[in-house]
Amino acid sequence: MPLTKEQKQEIVTKFGENEKDSGKTEVQVAILTKRINDLSALHFSKFKKDNHSRRGLLQMVGKRRKLLRYLEKSNVERYRKIIKELEIRK
Repeated sequence: MPLTKEQKQEIVTKFGENEKDSGKTEVQVAILTKRINDLSALHFSKFKKDNHSRRGLLQMVGKRRKLLRYLEKSNVERYRKIIKELEIRK
């Protein structure tokens, strides 16, 4: 299930500098996290053998990992803040 415009806009306004700041690393990580959570919770509980979607999920997880690694190297405070807000690491 893709994100609606309203959901994406809500994420952008929450994590971005303004309502049009969708390129910020935190915004991209938040959007990917929302998509990953929706796909893993809703879709795979119903369709256990959907390997094509599972591959897409793994690609999203890899992209999010790369963005988080970049953010950790460039600004540790922003990295810790986004990890805490999205509850990614336990």
